[in-house]
Amino acid sequence: MSLDISTLGVVFFLLLCVFIVNTLIFQPILRIIDQRGNAVRGARELAASASTKAAAAAAEYDSKLNAARAEVYAQIDETRRAALDKRAQLLAETRQTVERDTQSATARVAQESAAARASLDREATDLANAIVARVLDRAS
Repeated sequence: MSLDISTLGVVFFLLLCVFIVNTLIFQPILRIIDQRGNAVRGARELAASASTKAAAAAAEYDSKLNAARAEVYAQIDETRRAALDKRAQLLAETRQTVERDTQSATARVAQESAAARASLDREATDLANAIVARVLDRAS
């Protein structure tokens, strides 16, 4: 088998074409594909980081919201307790006032009743004396 110069020329030309195509076409395309792959990886990492930060922010928001709700509920309970205490105090004061007024009115009615009885007793005595005096004046 003898190597012919034309075969060597074809092999040389083929190797030259492979080198040129590789240098001018394949390597730039592979470089661009690598850059895009790196960009996609970077974007995914950035998206994962943003997702983690968003989840942390959502958890913090939920915890703050729950804390604020608990504080509002505590304030509502405190206000309700204060209102119930004030209501109980007002009811006790009102009962005391009503009892005092009732005792005062009962004493006043008893006093007026005693005065009316005394007045009726005097008037009855005066009326009886007047009747006796008339009856005795007619009888004499």
